[in-house]
Amino acid sequence: MELVYNQGAPLSELEARIGKLQKAMQQKGINGSLIIQKTDLFYFASTSQQGWLYIPESGAPLLMIFKEFERAKTESALEQVISVLSPKQIPGILAEHGYPQPAVLGLEMDVLPANLYFQYAEIFKGSTPADVSTEIRLVRAVKSDYEIAIIRQAVALSDKVAARLPELLAPGKTEVELAGEIEGYARSLGHQGIVRMRLFGSELFYGHLLSGPAAAVPGYLASPTAGLGVSRLIGQGSGFKKIAKNEPVLFDYVFALHGYISDHTRIFSIGPLPDDLMRAHEAMLYIQDETKTFACPGVSSGDIYEKMVSMAEEKGYTAYFMGASERKIRFTGHGVGLELDEFPFLAKGQKLKLESGMIIALEPKAVIPGKGVVGIENTFLVTGAGLESLSTFSDQITILPE
Repeated sequence: MELVYNQGAPLSELEARIGKLQKAMQQKGINGSLIIQKTDLFYFASTSQQGWLYIPESGAPLLMIFKEFERAKTESALEQVISVLSPKQIPGILAEHGYPQPAVLGLEMDVLPANLYFQYAEIFKGSTPADVSTEIRLVRAVKSDYEIAIIRQAVALSDKVAARLPELLAPGKTEVELAGEIEGYARSLGHQGIVRMRLFGSELFYGHLLSGPAAAVPGYLASPTAGLGVSRLIGQGSGFKKIAKNEPVLFDYVFALHGYISDHTRIFSIGPLPDDLMRAHEAMLYIQDETKTFACPGVSSGDIYEKMVSMAEEKGYTAYFMGASERKIRFTGHGVGLELDEFPFLAKGQKLKLESGMIIALEPKAVIPGKGVVGIENTFLVTGAGLESLSTFSDQITILPE
């Protein structure tokens, strides 16, 4: 597999994305949107340099860069890229380029800090602010062929990293020591090192490599697993627990390539696991396999969640499915793309229906206090026939000789 690093989306790709957002803006009565958040800026302009992208309800966008202008010009295929010294200049610059002041201005209100919201409301006096974040996320939820091709590469690299773990896994190593070794290998393959999340206060460093009872320690993150971590400030991830024989080692890692994410979980052990953990793992595989054919275009994400929960109940794992604490998470999968928490969410009450071209991570897991975590996570492409797994690495527990 030949990888091209540091690539950017071509102009035709950017124009298609912008055109979809403009259609959604017109339906909502938004006359222009100011894109500020780095991930959205990268999605629509193929650069993350500091600046603002103005997307009118029709016509060409204008990319305004504060830092670094020359780099942004090289990175972005958009035709109109200019240098700007202050956001206060934006209304005047828009007027100079023939853009009327928008009566309704779209802003990414789900991620925009309050102070910046008030700043832009003051700069755009006379414009009524409106939230355009849902429209952006819906556009981003359905991936193009260009995006799917990159995600396929990211999943192949997830498989490659997982295949390296048995060479490094040994009793007596601490979780964080093993994590450092496997993360270094991932970095050598082109992992970007940062995993972006949209939810306020959420962050992730590569993923979770957790072992035995430590894997079942709950935490604040919107995830079925947390782990002890190395500090109370982080409160998640690998800690200083030593890996032992005959316990599940959870390898729940993200590979991020050109911004695009593969979410991937496998279970390893040194020596056989107790029968109850093996049965729990098989139950999670059953839930995944049944869901692969049920989750088709037109099926609501909330219905998929309810189906998976009911299967866990049938198998006798309600108490452990997707967490064992009182505040266990209420989702069983999520969209992935440039961020780890994209639409759709396979969660309680969600109405968004699957569409062909969506990419979702399906993650049925059993969290058993005092013993550990078993289960699976794969990145899937939504197709007319159901979910296509992009991974080729075995879903079964990898048992190493003692």
